[in-house]
Amino acid sequence: MINTKRLLKNTRLCKAVTGSSPEELKQLLPAFSQSITRYLYQIKPKQERKRKLGGGRRGGLPLTLDKLVFILIYLKIYPTFDVMAFLTDRQRSKCQRSVMQFLPILEMALGKHLSLPKRKINSVEEFFQQFPEAKEVFLDGTERRVQKPKNLKKRAKWYSGKKKATTRKNIVVSNERKRIMVLTPTKSGRRHDKRIADKFQIIQNIPQGVAIWTDTGFQGIQRLHPNTVMPAKSTKTKPLTYEQKQNNRTIASIRVLSEHAIGGMKRLKAASDIYRNKLPNLDDTFNFLAAGLWNFHLQQTA
Repeated sequence: MINTKRLLKNTRLCKAVTGSSPEELKQLLPAFSQSITRYLYQIKPKQERKRKLGGGRRGGLPLTLDKLVFILIYLKIYPTFDVMAFLTDRQRSKCQRSVMQFLPILEMALGKHLSLPKRKINSVEEFFQQFPEAKEVFLDGTERRVQKPKNLKKRAKWYSGKKKATTRKNIVVSNERKRIMVLTPTKSGRRHDKRIADKFQIIQNIPQGVAIWTDTGFQGIQRLHPNTVMPAKSTKTKPLTYEQKQNNRTIASIRVLSEHAIGGMKRLKAASDIYRNKLPNLDDTFNFLAAGLWNFHLQQTA
């Protein structure tokens, strides 16, 4: 059993184990409880219930708080299911089923708090509707390592020349408050950052009046969005001047907000450690929920 009472009394322990403070758990709990009811008894069932609501044997996680803490522990620590079974005194198979069951419920709960990032912006009008106060945004890519696939073609497809490893990557759009506004679906590490941004038409759908701060991995977006701030890039024949180096340092000191936003998402080991689950695209779910939990944290501390 999970000692939730001890977690709620110790802020440091709660953050270390779940990635959230006791106050954040209390704020998220009502939406999580409503989402459990809707998911288990309205969305998932395909046939009539054989027992009345709440009937049957009590499970190993009887309280809603137990369920919330369980899934947050998994996302924060990213243990194997064997370790999770040992920590919660449950069977490995039950822990695996619980994780798969609680992930969509947590997504629904974060959606109720409007904490989840957008996966794609379809038009400039939609950007204004979703982010009316945006004056500048930060565009960056992030990668995470994955286990080498046995399939050699897939291994070559996922190989990142930058990281020298097999990876999967996302493009992140954040604001000056470090909130993750857009998180693209996860793609193979071999794809160039700009190619992913072009696929989801991120740059085209950011208004011209909104400044884009980015790095040299997005060379060429100035033609699509003139209001772009990017550090100068040196070549073998044209080294940077002293003024260009100073300007690059200034840009880097401002763009660090983007790194802080990505770092906030990667506080959870499920979004930063080597991905080892066998289910395809589950790493995308981990990244999506990690970004949502980071945005929820910012909302509670604002």
